This record gives sequence, C-alpha cells and structure tokens, in this order.
Amino acid sequence: VQLQAYGGGLVQAGDSLRLSCAASGGTFSSYCMGWFRQAPGKEREFVAAIDWRGDSTYVSDSVKGRFTISRDNAKNTMTLQMNNLKTEDTAVYYCAAARLSVYCMARNPKNYNRWGQGTQVTVSS
Repeated sequence: VQLQAYGGGLVQAGDSLRLSCAASGGTFSSYCMGWFRQAPGKEREFVAAIDWRGDSTYVSDSVKGRFTISRDNAKNTMTLQMNNLKTEDTAVYYCAAARLSVYCMARNPKNYNRWGQGTQVTVSS
C-alpha cells in the first residue's frame, strides 16, 4: 500500500487543523495505521494509532484530549483532527501502516514499514 499525507500548514496556537492520509495500491482495511511526527533535531515520535476497522484508537499523552484519529475504509483514508494546537506540535507529520497485525497500536516507528511522505505542521505563538 502507498500512503500520502496532506493537510498540513501554518496556523496559530489554539487553532485546529485536519490531516489526511490517502492510501492506494493495497487493501487499506487490512492495515493498522498510525500517525507520527518529527520535529527538527528530534526523533520520530508516536502520535496516534488506530486498528483495522477504527474500533480502537490510542493517542499519546502529549496530544490526548486535543487530537483524534479516525479512518474511513470505504474511502481508503485516515485522518488526524488536531484541535487546540500548541507551538510544541510543530513538526513534520507522517502516516504509516503497521508491519504486521501483531504491531497494531504500536508506538515504536520500527513496527511500521509503509510511510507517507510527511506534511509540515507549523504552529506559531
């Protein structure tokens, strides 16, 4: 499956932004998916994950209550709704598909083997 993330941009603190990840070339509904982010000089960080059908989700403590992950298997898309953005949310955001089903909801980026190209999110104060 090929992934393409989009929807990033420049916003002010407190604003909202919605990221999307479009999948093609595979059976999207068979993959557990995740969002990661990477700020300059920092390691790639887990943001959120979702199971095959969207019944179970998991978000990191740093975004809990502000970010929501969801998916629409009929449209082969996954979204990350980001509310009340903070300057520390500034990063390149990546969508990814888990390597194996056993890694569903995993936080370690090494457990994902398909990545989108990333979309920049910049939050100004």
